[in-house]
Amino acid sequence: MQVDLDALPAQDRYKLLAAVVIPRPVAWVTTVSPEGVVNAAPYSFFNVFGETPALIVLGLQHKPDGTPKDTTRNIERTGEFVVNLATPALTEAMVATAAAYPPERGEPEALGLETAPSAKVAPPRLAAAPVSLECRRIVSLAFGPNRALLVGEAVALHAREGLVDPETLRVDWGGDYPVARLFADRYGRVEEIEPRVIPAPRP
Repeated sequence: MQVDLDALPAQDRYKLLAAVVIPRPVAWVTTVSPEGVVNAAPYSFFNVFGETPALIVLGLQHKPDGTPKDTTRNIERTGEFVVNLATPALTEAMVATAAAYPPERGEPEALGLETAPSAKVAPPRLAAAPVSLECRRIVSLAFGPNRALLVGEAVALHAREGLVDPETLRVDWGGDYPVARLFADRYGRVEEIEPRVIPAPRP
Protein backbone atom coordinates (compact mmCIF):
# COMPACT_ATOMS: atom_id res chain seq x y z
CA MET A 1 0.00 0.00 0.00
CA GLN A 2 1.22 3.46 -0.87
CA VAL A 3 -0.30 6.67 0.49
CA ASP A 4 0.14 10.06 -1.13
CA LEU A 5 0.45 12.27 1.95
CA ASP A 6 0.10 15.42 -0.18
CA ALA A 7 -3.37 14.26 -1.24
CA LEU A 8 -4.68 13.71 2.28
CA PRO A 9 -6.60 16.24 4.37
CA ALA A 10 -4.56 17.53 7.31
CA GLN A 11 -6.60 15.57 9.87
CA ASP A 12 -6.02 12.28 8.07
CA ARG A 13 -2.32 13.05 7.65
CA TYR A 14 -2.02 13.65 11.39
CA LYS A 15 -3.96 10.49 12.20
CA LEU A 16 -1.72 8.36 9.99
CA LEU A 17 1.64 9.87 10.94
CA ALA A 18 0.87 9.85 14.67
CA ALA A 19 -0.10 6.18 14.45
CA VAL A 20 3.06 4.99 12.70
CA VAL A 21 5.75 7.12 14.37
CA ILE A 22 5.54 5.54 17.82
CA PRO A 23 6.28 5.64 20.65
CA ARG A 24 6.92 9.36 21.13
CA PRO A 25 8.08 10.99 24.36
CA VAL A 26 5.67 13.45 25.92
CA ALA A 27 6.65 16.91 27.09
CA TRP A 28 4.39 18.04 29.93
CA VAL A 29 5.12 21.73 29.55
CA THR A 30 4.66 24.34 32.24
CA THR A 31 4.75 28.04 31.45
CA VAL A 32 3.73 31.21 33.24
CA SER A 33 1.89 34.19 31.79
CA PRO A 34 3.02 37.79 32.40
CA GLU A 35 0.08 37.96 34.82
CA GLY A 36 1.48 35.05 36.83
CA VAL A 37 -0.93 32.30 35.75
CA VAL A 38 0.81 28.92 35.57
CA ASN A 39 -0.19 26.79 32.58
CA ALA A 40 0.45 23.07 32.00
CA ALA A 41 -0.16 21.08 28.81
CA PRO A 42 1.16 17.88 27.18
CA TYR A 43 2.87 17.82 23.78
CA SER A 44 3.93 14.60 22.06
CA PHE A 45 5.83 16.17 19.18
CA PHE A 46 8.92 16.54 21.34
CA ASN A 47 12.49 15.35 21.77
CA VAL A 48 16.00 16.25 22.85
CA PHE A 49 18.13 17.29 19.91
CA GLY A 50 21.71 17.61 21.08
CA GLU A 51 23.95 18.42 24.02
CA THR A 52 26.07 21.45 23.01
CA PRO A 53 23.90 23.39 23.35
CA ALA A 54 21.38 21.14 25.09
CA LEU A 55 18.60 21.48 22.54
CA ILE A 56 14.93 20.69 23.09
CA VAL A 57 12.54 20.60 20.12
CA LEU A 58 8.82 21.02 20.65
CA GLY A 59 6.01 20.97 18.10
CA LEU A 60 3.33 23.48 19.07
CA GLN A 61 -0.16 23.33 17.58
CA HIS A 62 -2.44 26.36 17.51
CA LYS A 63 -6.18 26.43 17.96
CA PRO A 64 -8.35 25.65 14.89
CA ASP A 65 -8.83 29.38 14.25
CA GLY A 66 -5.05 29.89 14.15
CA THR A 67 -4.70 31.68 17.50
CA PRO A 68 -1.90 30.37 19.73
CA LYS A 69 -2.66 28.27 22.77
CA ASP A 70 -1.62 29.41 26.24
CA THR A 71 1.68 27.50 26.12
CA THR A 72 2.76 29.10 22.86
CA ARG A 73 1.60 32.55 23.88
CA ASN A 74 3.39 32.37 27.22
CA ILE A 75 6.65 31.21 25.66
CA GLU A 76 6.44 33.99 23.07
CA ARG A 77 6.02 36.55 25.83
CA THR A 78 8.50 35.24 28.39
CA GLY A 79 10.92 33.06 26.43
CA GLU A 80 10.90 30.39 29.16
CA PHE A 81 9.29 27.00 29.78
CA VAL A 82 9.79 23.77 31.71
CA VAL A 83 9.50 20.28 30.21
CA ASN A 84 8.25 17.80 32.81
CA LEU A 85 8.31 14.04 32.16
CA ALA A 86 5.41 11.92 33.39
CA THR A 87 5.52 8.31 34.53
CA PRO A 88 2.46 6.06 34.05
CA ALA A 89 1.02 6.99 37.46
CA LEU A 90 0.80 10.61 36.27
CA THR A 91 -0.83 9.86 32.89
CA GLU A 92 -4.37 10.67 34.02
CA ALA A 93 -3.34 14.05 35.44
CA MET A 94 -1.24 14.80 32.36
CA VAL A 95 -4.10 14.06 29.97
CA ALA A 96 -6.46 16.18 32.10
CA THR A 97 -4.26 19.24 31.51
CA ALA A 98 -5.01 19.00 27.77
CA ALA A 99 -8.56 20.21 28.41
CA ALA A 100 -9.45 23.77 27.46
CA TYR A 101 -9.23 26.22 30.36
CA PRO A 102 -9.56 29.99 30.09
CA PRO A 103 -6.21 31.85 30.09
CA GLU A 104 -6.92 33.32 33.53
CA ARG A 105 -7.18 29.86 35.12
CA GLY A 106 -4.16 27.59 35.04
CA GLU A 107 -4.39 23.83 34.87
CA PRO A 108 -2.22 23.16 37.97
CA GLU A 109 -4.53 25.29 40.10
CA ALA A 110 -7.70 23.87 38.55
CA LEU A 111 -6.57 20.25 38.95
CA GLY A 112 -4.74 20.59 42.25
CA LEU A 113 -1.29 19.82 40.82
CA GLU A 114 1.51 20.88 43.13
CA THR A 115 4.29 22.96 41.62
CA ALA A 116 7.83 23.67 42.81
CA PRO A 117 10.12 26.63 42.06
CA SER A 118 12.57 26.39 39.19
CA ALA A 119 16.21 27.42 39.63
CA LYS A 120 16.95 29.45 36.48
CA VAL A 121 13.59 30.22 34.83
CA ALA A 122 10.35 31.76 36.06
CA PRO A 123 7.88 28.95 35.22
CA PRO A 124 7.64 26.41 38.03
CA ARG A 125 8.05 22.69 37.53
CA LEU A 126 5.48 20.05 38.44
CA ALA A 127 6.50 18.65 41.81
CA ALA A 128 5.28 15.11 41.05
CA ALA A 129 7.29 14.79 37.83
CA PRO A 130 10.39 12.60 38.25
CA VAL A 131 12.38 14.80 35.86
CA SER A 132 11.98 18.41 34.81
CA LEU A 133 14.05 20.40 32.31
CA GLU A 134 14.20 24.17 32.63
CA CYS A 135 14.37 25.69 29.16
CA ARG A 136 14.82 29.01 27.36
CA ARG A 137 13.59 29.63 23.83
CA ILE A 138 16.19 29.94 21.09
CA VAL A 139 13.99 30.21 18.00
CA SER A 140 10.42 29.55 16.86
CA LEU A 141 9.60 28.63 13.27
CA ALA A 142 6.07 28.91 11.90
CA PHE A 143 4.84 26.29 9.42
CA GLY A 144 1.43 27.44 8.26
CA PRO A 145 -1.28 28.97 10.44
CA ASN A 146 -1.59 26.09 12.91
CA ARG A 147 1.86 24.68 13.53
CA ALA A 148 5.12 26.01 14.97
CA LEU A 149 8.42 24.37 15.80
CA LEU A 150 10.11 25.62 18.95
CA VAL A 151 13.80 25.09 19.61
CA GLY A 152 14.88 25.75 23.17
CA GLU A 153 17.94 25.25 25.33
CA ALA A 154 17.74 23.17 28.49
CA VAL A 155 19.60 25.09 31.20
CA ALA A 156 18.83 23.05 34.32
CA LEU A 157 17.59 19.58 35.23
CA HIS A 158 15.68 18.46 38.31
CA ALA A 159 15.38 14.78 39.20
CA ARG A 160 13.68 12.98 42.04
CA GLU A 161 15.92 11.65 44.80
CA GLY A 162 17.78 8.51 43.80
CA LEU A 163 17.11 8.73 40.07
CA VAL A 164 20.49 10.24 39.09
CA ASP A 165 23.80 9.17 40.62
CA PRO A 166 25.48 12.45 41.68
CA GLU A 167 28.96 11.16 40.87
CA THR A 168 28.53 9.22 37.64
CA LEU A 169 25.33 11.01 36.44
CA ARG A 170 23.97 7.62 35.46
CA VAL A 171 20.17 7.44 35.51
CA ASP A 172 18.30 4.56 37.10
CA TRP A 173 14.57 4.71 36.44
CA GLY A 174 14.00 1.60 38.52
CA GLY A 175 11.63 0.31 35.85
CA ASP A 176 9.32 3.32 36.21
CA TYR A 177 10.04 4.91 32.84
CA PRO A 178 8.26 7.96 31.40
CA VAL A 179 5.01 7.31 29.59
CA ALA A 180 5.05 7.40 25.78
CA ARG A 181 2.39 8.60 23.37
CA LEU A 182 1.07 6.13 20.85
CA PHE A 183 -1.98 7.34 18.89
CA ALA A 184 -5.50 8.63 19.52
CA ASP A 185 -6.06 8.29 23.27
CA ARG A 186 -3.48 5.54 23.75
CA TYR A 187 -0.29 5.77 25.76
CA GLY A 188 2.38 3.15 26.28
CA ARG A 189 4.67 1.91 29.02
CA VAL A 190 8.31 0.99 28.55
CA GLU A 191 8.39 -2.39 30.26
CA GLU A 192 10.98 -4.46 28.43
CA ILE A 193 14.45 -3.18 27.62
CA GLU A 194 16.52 -5.07 25.07
CA PRO A 195 20.25 -5.17 25.87
CA ARG A 196 22.44 -3.50 23.29
CA VAL A 197 24.39 -6.07 21.33
CA ILE A 198 27.68 -4.85 19.90
CA PRO A 199 28.78 -7.03 16.97
CA ALA A 200 32.23 -8.56 17.26
CA PRO A 201 34.85 -7.12 14.90
CA ARG A 202 35.54 -9.10 11.80
CA PRO A 203 38.82 -11.01 11.76
